[in-house]
Amino acid sequence: MRVVVDLSRCEGYAQCAFLAPDAFRMHGEEALMYDPNPDDARRNQVLRAAAACPVQAILVDQLEGRDVSAEESPS
Repeated sequence: MRVVVDLSRCEGYAQCAFLAPDAFRMHGEEALMYDPNPDDARRNQVLRAAAACPVQAILVDQLEGRDVSAEESPS
């Protein structure tokens, strides 16, 4: 699974960090840090977190049958 957060849209409500703390966390009061390729074991948490975002800044892409290489992952 791949997660992309539109950081220009994110307003720091931190609902994602409460619902999926292993994938999302706040750095300070406004900066969101996140795992762009969370483990599939966290799938339900990540999907709930994306759905709870008040500004819909989180996009979750299911990578069915495909591994994401280090070249494709943002550093």
